[in-house]
Amino acid sequence: MANPPPSSRREKALEVLRRLDADIVDPVSADLDAVSPDLVEVVFGFAFADVLSRPGIDRKTREMLTVAALTAMGTAPEQLEFHIGAAMNVGVSREEIIEIMLQMAVYAGVPAFMNGITAARKAFAARD
Repeated sequence: MANPPPSSRREKALEVLRRLDADIVDPVSADLDAVSPDLVEVVFGFAFADVLSRPGIDRKTREMLTVAALTAMGTAPEQLEFHIGAAMNVGVSREEIIEIMLQMAVYAGVPAFMNGITAARKAFAARD
């Protein structure tokens, strides 16, 4: 598939993603572009350029919220593992990640907590 035309929204989304984890930008955008050149623009544009770039909440807090939401969902282990790593990249400590998981055990249940801990263990191991 041909390279998608550059857009400021696409570039802004990829720049935000780059700040969370620079190593993932090229492979993920290439993978999505291979399916459809609109996917990065639409999906990442919405998530990273439109929402995560808003000034109302700092990036560290946004990543903590994302880790909590993905843990509670329990259906996106790869995205949770990515966002745990991204959270650590923007200053969230391992101890804070564990506290988020414990909070989710209370409100989302122990199975969600256990799945979250599995993702955390993988994200922590990737750093060691």
